[in-house]
Amino acid sequence: MKVELAKTAGFCPGVKRAVDMVYRQVEEGMGERIYTFGPIIHNEEVIKDMEKRGVTVLNSVQELEALKEGIVILRSHGVPKSICNILENNGIQYVDATCPFVKKIHNIVQEESRNGSHIVIIGNSSHPEVEGIRGWAGDHVTVIQNEEEAKAFAAGKEEKKICIVSQTTFNYNKFKDLVEIISEKRYDIIVLNTICNATKERQEEALSIAKRAGAMIVIGDRRSSNTQKLFEICRNACADTYYIQTLDDLDMNQLRSVETVGITAGASTPKNIIEEVQNNVRINF
Repeated sequence: MKVELAKTAGFCPGVKRAVDMVYRQVEEGMGERIYTFGPIIHNEEVIKDMEKRGVTVLNSVQELEALKEGIVILRSHGVPKSICNILENNGIQYVDATCPFVKKIHNIVQEESRNGSHIVIIGNSSHPEVEGIRGWAGDHVTVIQNEEEAKAFAAGKEEKKICIVSQTTFNYNKFKDLVEIISEKRYDIIVLNTICNATKERQEEALSIAKRAGAMIVIGDRRSSNTQKLFEICRNACADTYYIQTLDDLDMNQLRSVETVGITAGASTPKNIIEEVQNNVRINF
């Protein structure tokens, strides 16, 4: 059996930066309690390891507001401006681990909103990254995820300027399709493709491998938006595509009649998990 591992599999620069920032605070915390607002990344194994080292995840605004001391690290997905305001008003020290690509979107939507634009975010409305972007976009903002929502979109009567941005991990081809639908509505539109290059490259390489593989393994947390999209892309090109979080989720019997297995992984998947899956597939076959 041939095993082909995607070169782009695993931590993207933004995720690696955020994870490194947490571990650095653990080492340099000087006895301070360390918290993250929400999971720093979407990977259960990484979060469990951080918890073993004394890092506590705050899962609600109420928990954040009740905090009296310690250091809070903002997740890689970013947070609404209101969260930063709470921390500053309460005098709580915080470290911003927001991915630089996401932070750039925060700055764009804040500026465009001030200039009178209605902000359209192409993405999943329940995803923390989109919730964060929305929290910097002012009062006139719409989140669009699919064709139905794009067709139904209508800005206010006095809103002629539209600024369109995207969740960084959104599918590039879907983004283009939704922008085309919105563009037919005769608004003055600024389109900013804010899908990060690492995501686009990962999706393109995964598709290329899936097209020639007999089976495809996609590794990542079930909550990971970019891993879910990788799975969709691979499954469309390779019927025998399997979504796993760790090696324990993989049924080796499903691969016995396959000549070529492709492996890719989401941006929040640690290197050790990827290597464990790759090595075990090679050893077994």
